[in-house]
Order: sequence, then C-alpha cells, then structure tokens
Amino acid sequence: MLNKGVNSSMTDKIAEIKHRFDHETAKRTLKEKYEAKMLFAQYGGMWRAGPVLINILNASYNEILYLEDEYGNPCKVPRHKLLTEVQERWQEQMNAWSDEFNKMQKIR
Repeated sequence: MLNKGVNSSMTDKIAEIKHRFDHETAKRTLKEKYEAKMLFAQYGGMWRAGPVLINILNASYNEILYLEDEYGNPCKVPRHKLLTEVQERWQEQMNAWSDEFNKMQKIR
C-alpha cells in the first residue's frame, strides 16, 4: 500500500514538472512570436519597434535623421513619421502580446 502512495506522489510531481516546462516553453514561444512582429521595413531599412528606437527618435530635434537599421545600414529617415510608426507598432504588438499572455495564464 505504501508503494502506491509513493508512485502516486511521483506521478504528481512528474505531471507538475511537465506542466511547468510546457508553460515556460509556451511563454518563450509567445515572446518570440511578438518580438518577430516588432520588426518592419520602412524608409529603406529594417527597424525594430521598441523603447530603444523610440528614445532615439524622441531625443533628436532634427526632422531628417541618418540612423543605422537592424542590419547595420545607414538610412535617411523622417524622424517624426518613423517615430509615429514605431510607437503604433510597439503599442499594438504589446497589447496583443499582453492579451494572449493573460489568456495563457488563465488556462494554467
């Protein structure tokens, strides 16, 4: 009888570990999905929407900037237009990521 309790306990622990592993894998996959959606082409370059690019664009007062894109290419960009596009993409994707993450948390 003691062995059944031990086996049941081990089975429960294994199930718990597997569930945690599956959750972490799903969380990582979700993050990668939305990080990929932050990348976009515009003004002859590839840009990654995010706080770094938003801060660079906000810190400058010049309307035309030369910035290095994701692939290390110098690109001439209209600061205000690129800033608007980056902010919109960032917020849109973060909202979608948050919604999907919260749904995943509830399932857990």
